[in-house]
Amino acid sequence: MGLLLTAILLGIVEGVTEFLPVSSTGHLILASELFGYRADQWATFNIVIQLGAILAVVVLYWRTFWTVLVGLGARDPASWRFARNIVVAFIPAAVLGLLLHRYIEVLLGAPEVVAVALIVGGIAILLIERLVGAARITGVADIPLSRTVAIGFIQCLAMIPGVSRSGASILGALALGVERKTAAEFSFFLAIPTMVGATTLELWKNHDQLAASAVGWDTIGVGFAVSFIVALVVIRWFVGIVSRHGFAPFAWYRIGAGALALVWLLAR
Repeated sequence: MGLLLTAILLGIVEGVTEFLPVSSTGHLILASELFGYRADQWATFNIVIQLGAILAVVVLYWRTFWTVLVGLGARDPASWRFARNIVVAFIPAAVLGLLLHRYIEVLLGAPEVVAVALIVGGIAILLIERLVGAARITGVADIPLSRTVAIGFIQCLAMIPGVSRSGASILGALALGVERKTAAEFSFFLAIPTMVGATTLELWKNHDQLAASAVGWDTIGVGFAVSFIVALVVIRWFVGIVSRHGFAPFAWYRIGAGALALVWLLAR
């Protein structure tokens, strides 16, 4: 498969899955097995194109970010709580990501782990949807600090490929009394520092290898653009689905996809 076609396909996979509770990293790992390309050569590509999906959040929610920015300058309490919650929830992933980076890289080479995590995560979504009580928190700025810290640590479960960063943070928020739409949007906003930090770390670690890699900046640019465009569509669609039907459709998808992937991986 050619570089350009692979970049387009991976950009689509990233744009579709980054903000859904289905694990973008897990899908990219499984894609490497399905399409037959060398995952190690595309590791930096897979990290960097996530910024395309992150840019989609900035574009779609620019009014929210602008309002918060103006509010910070005006010392508006709600704006300061909004910013505080994003920063505080990001810190656990930043610290543990640095400490456990080598162990995470080992797991990234295990597609069987992805398949099992997809199944387990799907079951977890169904259980949490059924067990959680009535949501009481309806705004990102209204999430108490203690629950923000808890969501930040729960997000760290996504260091296991296949768990899903968005899925972990959304389910953590739901379990702690945040309503569905706010939980999804908090996950979108939290993705910005989390993924920017991950991309910066990856580029710093592999800047020498990137110049000599078969996957150059032009290929990365294609993947970035595709993931951005696809994510623009998916985010709006996702919020609508969640508001009307909850997260159960994504749970059943995870269970089905994980089961099929596990059977295929074991039968090879």
